[in-house]
Amino acid sequence: MDDPLRQIRVTLERDERLDKALAAAAPDLSRSRIQALIAEGAVALGERILDDPRLRLAPGTEVTVTLPEPAPISAAPEAIDLEIVYEDPHLVVLDKPVGLVVHPAPGAPSGTLVNALLHHCGGTLSGIGGRLRPGIVHRIDKDTSGLLVVAKSDAAHRGLAEQFADHSIERRYLAVVHGHPDPAEPRLRHLAGVSWEPGGVLRIEGNIGRHPGDRKRMTVLIADGKPAVTRARVLERLARAALVECRLETGRTHQIRVHMAFAGHPLAGDTVYGRRRSEGALGTFPRQALHAETLGFIHPVSGEALRFTSPLPADLEQLLAALRTESDGVTQPGRTPA
Repeated sequence: MDDPLRQIRVTLERDERLDKALAAAAPDLSRSRIQALIAEGAVALGERILDDPRLRLAPGTEVTVTLPEPAPISAAPEAIDLEIVYEDPHLVVLDKPVGLVVHPAPGAPSGTLVNALLHHCGGTLSGIGGRLRPGIVHRIDKDTSGLLVVAKSDAAHRGLAEQFADHSIERRYLAVVHGHPDPAEPRLRHLAGVSWEPGGVLRIEGNIGRHPGDRKRMTVLIADGKPAVTRARVLERLARAALVECRLETGRTHQIRVHMAFAGHPLAGDTVYGRRRSEGALGTFPRQALHAETLGFIHPVSGEALRFTSPLPADLEQLLAALRTESDGVTQPGRTPA
């Protein structure tokens, strides 16, 4: 957008307080960002400034949100190699390696994906998300590998955010988990929020929020948190483990890791939500065994359907090979077609 005071019109869809209704109707703006904009007088109904986040307006009411130019960020461009899968004037799809943090944080002020993108894109990234996260529409953990899409224009940012919000983005992850999820497993038969769908698909539904005793961790909550749904299907049974595909209906922080641990099948190598075991390859894998393998979406500007896949990285291939060897011919060799 060329207007330095960028205005967007938002139609409220819910009968609830203004900040919550705006967060639901404008998924590319976080609730904290919306609350700050309300406090700054940037939300209006006609000529009336709406400065009370608790105000309730009827569904269908159209308000105007004025977005100032994004604040300068402290991150500096850095020449970090990126594996670009696709790029055009509006977006970039890349294959993120293990160990690369997505955006700067107190523990990682430099050497992040944002630093690399600032160098690669030369300042053309979307700024609608505000400080420190130019172009970042979604993210994957530092020690998760795989596909990520980044917005270069505000139009792309808004369009992608809408697709993430309405769950139309295709996201398929591959993971190695402890044990073998099975419909006959007593724990899974009686666990609230867990069910089985046709085709042997394990459906896990449970709100995710901050752990009350450890704010650095997420957990499944009964009366709080944000709704989350994960579907998992076993592709291959291995020695004391399984290769599973996970598909996200929602995209909460650490969602697959939290949900699989909740179901009693934590990811191999996940010492935050799982467990470290000493025996064999399963116990010594140095990171959570999770890879963002497939990413599909509608191009937010051209309308073209795009779909990308990423091969398993070498460390996960080596883990699978070791587990197949440990299985001593008991497992089904190869991978069940998706």
